[in-house]
Amino acid sequence: MEYEKKQVDFSKTAQSQEWSLWKYIDSLPFEEDDVWREITLGEGNTPLIKISENLLAKAEYYMPTLSFKDRGSVILVAMAKKLGIDRVVADSSGNAGTSIAAFGARAGIQCDIFVPESTSEKKLKQIAAHGATVHKIPGNREDTARAAMAMVEETNSFYASHIYNPLFWEGTKTYVYEIYEQLKGILPEAFIIPVGNGTLLIGAYIAFQELMSSGQIQEMPKILAVQAGACAPISKAFEEGKTTVEPVENKGTIAEGIAIAAPARGSEILEAIRATGGDIIAVSEESILQARNELASKGVYVEITTGANYAAYLQYIEKYPELSEQKVVFPLCGAGIKSN
Repeated sequence: MEYEKKQVDFSKTAQSQEWSLWKYIDSLPFEEDDVWREITLGEGNTPLIKISENLLAKAEYYMPTLSFKDRGSVILVAMAKKLGIDRVVADSSGNAGTSIAAFGARAGIQCDIFVPESTSEKKLKQIAAHGATVHKIPGNREDTARAAMAMVEETNSFYASHIYNPLFWEGTKTYVYEIYEQLKGILPEAFIIPVGNGTLLIGAYIAFQELMSSGQIQEMPKILAVQAGACAPISKAFEEGKTTVEPVENKGTIAEGIAIAAPARGSEILEAIRATGGDIIAVSEESILQARNELASKGVYVEITTGANYAAYLQYIEKYPELSEQKVVFPLCGAGIKSN
């Protein structure tokens, strides 16, 4: 969709009494006094936690539904409400479905959430608690998406997809705006970003572009992406120098949140990584668990998928030793209690 974006005035947002991502309303597709006020749960405004001297973690599990997906879901559901939609369909590995269900409940919108049958039982209970209808689909993440799209076509429902609907990325871009503000008008040299369907990565890249075009930054930080080695189609395409991503076999990974064998936005993700001079690596199952345990020993308990982010950082500083002397931020995407 097209709408007029205004440059964010960070001197204004620093003084704002709106303690949520909605303080960036000028860059979002809503007015100051709009339907979002009936739906918001105070999403955004998450803290940065120091992990080591130059490594910061943004605690996205402080969100209302305990994951970063709330940034995109609130925008998507608020727009559905504004358009008078009373039923939405979404597919998810768990967190996006939970988030859409929660905001759907706030908006009085019926939600049908499609998930792989292997989804964490805790996430399934969270989705159902918000009154959504849960559809467990045999097979992989792609099978789940196909089942959801079939229902959309059959029922003519609104497809609240965090993958296909660009409204979602307008929400996830606020992740970068907050970091820019928290670091007093600068961005770190690099962002570690997990990528399955790439909703956080694409949102971050949009924010980089907006900050560049407004002259608020002079160069883009590197996007250092991470996938699970057991399901890494984007990493494979990047290493082979390709501009498109071919589907791979999902060999089974504990990082369910990024287990996407055929990412719909693969080309855009590759473009964003390359445009920032970034990189992408795949991490092992063992390293994911080790990293999760190490974060827990620092007082930070995250869901298993988030362990991949810290595992990637440890691998990246081996590949690029200079990175250990640079400021790096990675997301704590979801709370530990979400994982079985």
